[in-house]
Amino acid sequence: MAHIPDGVLSVPVLAGGAVLAVAGIGYGLRRIGEEEIPKVAILACGFFAVSLVAIPVGPSSVHLLLSGLMGLMIGPAVFPAVFVGLVLQALLFGFGGLTTLGVNTVNIALPGLLCGLLLSPLLRGASPARAGAVGALAGAACVALTGGLVAAALALSASEFVPSARIVLLTYVPLAVGEAFVTGFAVAFLARVRPEAIAGFAPKVAVPAPVPPAVAVAGERP
Repeated sequence: MAHIPDGVLSVPVLAGGAVLAVAGIGYGLRRIGEEEIPKVAILACGFFAVSLVAIPVGPSSVHLLLSGLMGLMIGPAVFPAVFVGLVLQALLFGFGGLTTLGVNTVNIALPGLLCGLLLSPLLRGASPARAGAVGALAGAACVALTGGLVAAALALSASEFVPSARIVLLTYVPLAVGEAFVTGFAVAFLARVRPEAIAGFAPKVAVPAPVPPAVAVAGERP
């Protein structure tokens, strides 16, 4: 239930989600370089596709998010990537809602951004096994954070939703396991065949250019 439909959330929650989403999308767009556009587009397409495959779990349903993978690969660009996917899903398939686009974007993209900021530095120079472990951690953590944000949005909208929010949190437990496996496998594979794809967002340490040695001039006295 990461895609909260229209008519469920209160106006203050919708407004707060919209403001945070606009801020996140603007930040992400400013950080996208021209060379990163193809990678962002591919991940947005992947998110769009896997999010349409929902698996019933109890009274709700769950689906892969890929927010951990996106956070590790494209960092802040996860916000515009998720937003585009959600807009297309809402318009083409009625999946989610239009008034809840802001909240849904924040619920999925913000955990990806946080995991990217915190875990991407661990991928620089990491072996495939270590990269896979970091990816698994990112996948599970993002699902847990998304579940918490969805539950918080429901609970803040109306006290009647508190029992439903608790159930939603439980349904995210098996999803966290599946997301950890998928993300860990993907990151380990990329670390083996194209490590720059996952470590590209890790902060780079600026190395000062070496100063060329002084050239002795013939006949010049020290």
